[in-house]
Amino acid sequence: MKILFVVNNYYAQGNGLSASARRTVRHLQAAGQDVRVLSGRNADPQGPQPDYPLREFRIPFFDGLVRAHGYRFAKSEKAVIEEAVRWADVVHLEEPFVIQWRTVHIARRLDVPCTATYHLHPENIFFSIGLGNWKFINHTLLRWWRDYVFNACTDIQCPTENVRERLRRFRFKPRLHTISNGIIPEPCIRKPSPDDSAPSHPFLVACIGRLAWEKDQFTLLEALRHSRHAHDIQLYLAGQGPEREAVLAKAMALYEDGIVAYKPICRFLQQAELRELSARADLYIHCAVIEVEGLSALEALQQGVVPVIATGPLTATAQFALDDRSRFPMRDAHALAARIDWWYEHPHELEQMHAAYVASTERYAIDKSIAALVEMFAGAMAS
Repeated sequence: MKILFVVNNYYAQGNGLSASARRTVRHLQAAGQDVRVLSGRNADPQGPQPDYPLREFRIPFFDGLVRAHGYRFAKSEKAVIEEAVRWADVVHLEEPFVIQWRTVHIARRLDVPCTATYHLHPENIFFSIGLGNWKFINHTLLRWWRDYVFNACTDIQCPTENVRERLRRFRFKPRLHTISNGIIPEPCIRKPSPDDSAPSHPFLVACIGRLAWEKDQFTLLEALRHSRHAHDIQLYLAGQGPEREAVLAKAMALYEDGIVAYKPICRFLQQAELRELSARADLYIHCAVIEVEGLSALEALQQGVVPVIATGPLTATAQFALDDRSRFPMRDAHALAARIDWWYEHPHELEQMHAAYVASTERYAIDKSIAALVEMFAGAMAS
């Protein structure tokens, strides 16, 4: 099959959507599929470029915010898009933005089927400008995406059942498939604790992900003020994003106020460094209130770290928690503090769960996702 992936910036760094697209394309090609990419140009002129490059589009007033999230938009150049669509047997949309809207119109005219992955909620966008809780504006945008982009597709990949249920409630017409974006299987490099009857000192708590309002690192920072064992905790915030300065200031206030004895660490890490951090960490905390899947959590769990994950109507990541000891209601700092304290006070149970979490990630291996996507593409062509 000749499969065209359409994404605004395939090469964006620190952006989960772009990273997922690159990973999926690589594995589809390894599985023998002919895949090309329609995307904005790589910002690194020495780096690889898309098969069908588009010029960059900058949004007035909001360009700085867009870039802070590790994102870039592309111009919907009709001639380039039409050339790409004419090549393809099936077009796959990674977003519901302007270039995808233009692409589905051209694909419909050329009788080329379209599929899509639902990677983000409208709330992911509006949280950045303080409108994440405004249902009217978020639901209006979701209906626009539905009517003008997604309903032009035959099939939609829903990374989680949480996403699939939301699209059902909003009466999306295409066939909905629950298919994880998938993770690359990696060996667990965690070393067994020499003494599982006592907690680690310091007790390493890792929080991995973009530093942004919807990721809600602020709830973790507040929870440490309520934890009985905060003084023994080393906090590691691995990520970058628009709220880095605010997050770092609140984290350092914990140290300056004597709440924690170890200075918090805040760094952006490459994949190998994230794997090593996850293998050392005692707990992995995921507070996001908006999350379509959360592959960073799965990648951490491959290293046997025990998670504590927020639950909420628009965050699907809590499905990776194996029991309620690893879940807490979103934005509830007291509940999160209680979970952290429980795991600190039960090091034997913590040690027992390492292998269980490693095993739990096996069903999300990317090869299984690729096989399901190939079947979805074939079904789109047949219909």
